Amino acid sequence: MADRPGARQGGLGRPAAKGSAVRYTIPDVLVRYDPATDEAAQAPLVIDSPHSGSIYPADFRFAAPFALLRRAEDAFVDELFAGAPRHGAALLAALFPRSYIDANRHEAEIDLALLAEPWPHPVRATRRSARGRGLVRRLVGPDLAVYDRRLGAAEVQARIARYHRPYHAELQDLLDRAHRRFGAVWHLNCHSMRPTGWARGRGSPRADFVLGDRHGATCEPDFTELVRRTLVGLGYSVGLNRPFKGAELVRRHGRPAAGRHSLQIEINRRLYLDQGRIEKTAGFDRLAADIDRLIAVVMDHARAGAARAQSTSPRPE
Repeated sequence: MADRPGARQGGLGRPAAKGSAVRYTIPDVLVRYDPATDEAAQAPLVIDSPHSGSIYPADFRFAAPFALLRRAEDAFVDELFAGAPRHGAALLAALFPRSYIDANRHEAEIDLALLAEPWPHPVRATRRSARGRGLVRRLVGPDLAVYDRRLGAAEVQARIARYHRPYHAELQDLLDRAHRRFGAVWHLNCHSMRPTGWARGRGSPRADFVLGDRHGATCEPDFTELVRRTLVGLGYSVGLNRPFKGAELVRRHGRPAAGRHSLQIEINRRLYLDQGRIEKTAGFDRLAADIDRLIAVVMDHARAGAARAQSTSPRPE
């Protein structure tokens, strides 16, 4: 296996201020921060970062260069949102890397070309899995294999049971608890993206942020517009649903008709990250401060939305 220097040993290296959060962990799997503020200051906002994990499991046994695997991380995105509990929001982050198993994929999104034997469960074939980027990655680049072997079905099933399902269960529990208490819940699913994409066969610069609501299917339009307008007001360029419309986590949890609003946020890495070294740049602190301002705005929106939901919900006789 390749050497593994430089990975962070956990998430949220810049934790919330002392006394503002209660920390809960499943070792090597996830870390959750619940607000310790007065209940009156809390709001139905849940923030999660499924791809910022950098604890590489000992049984990964990858063959690809470690530096290339690390580029798949949404490095430090969890830290950019670390102030959320101070505002009264819950914050969840994966500790395992997406190249090991991807928390933002359906557990049936299996790449059969990666397996040494038949998969014993139903499979959800997608364009991503066909390109080697399904639940468990086969490729780290267009032609570079993650492994020098094929994986057994039991090995993949163990990753699902140990990492993928607990992350999904924790996020579901956070959203359900908020919804039960407030009558509605708002969810920010947070990621980072490469500075450029490909359009018409050549590199194309991306916006500072891309918001994904699956073309209005996962949250109220006012929520998406509020986040867009706030970021523009802070001086950033913002795209909507292109090239990222939102994947499994917002698809699963976003049901606006039921008062469940999920929005994916992609942050351009050029704003805060040296991608070669996987280190923060001088822009990190400014971006974190602006994201803190965004969280405050979203919190006000969630509080107002919860008040409306509670005022219109049927009262027990």
